[in-house]
Amino acid sequence: MASLNKVILIGRLGADPEMRYTTDGAPVATFNIATTEAWRDKGSGGWQEKTEWHRIVAWRNLADRAEQLKKGNLVYIEGKIQSREFEGRDGNKRKIVEIVANTMKVIIGERDDRRTSAGPRTEIEEDFPSEKDEEDVPL
Repeated sequence: MASLNKVILIGRLGADPEMRYTTDGAPVATFNIATTEAWRDKGSGGWQEKTEWHRIVAWRNLADRAEQLKKGNLVYIEGKIQSREFEGRDGNKRKIVEIVANTMKVIIGERDDRRTSAGPRTEIEEDFPSEKDEEDVPL
């Protein structure tokens, strides 16, 4: 039986990406993006929102491009969900879930105002495809 691990997100960066390098010199960028869904409350008729934060990891060429991103940029991310365990500074084991990006597109456009019938006007600024084996490089 085949399986699929694919994630597609469009969200805004919460902060500038953080760059690191492996012992072999491979660049790794990490950043968080927020995705927000909105709906009209049945009782009050007012708008409700829920925001989810996603940790994104980009390797090599994609990491170099991600370094150019800034807080607030709207980005399109394709990748896969990956979880890993590590030992925290306090000695306790922790588990983290992150998205390993394999495609990233910067979107330029107006902010989404969910109260209008016309959706946001957006354009793709740049398309940043990744290298094939980048998620295989250990941190």
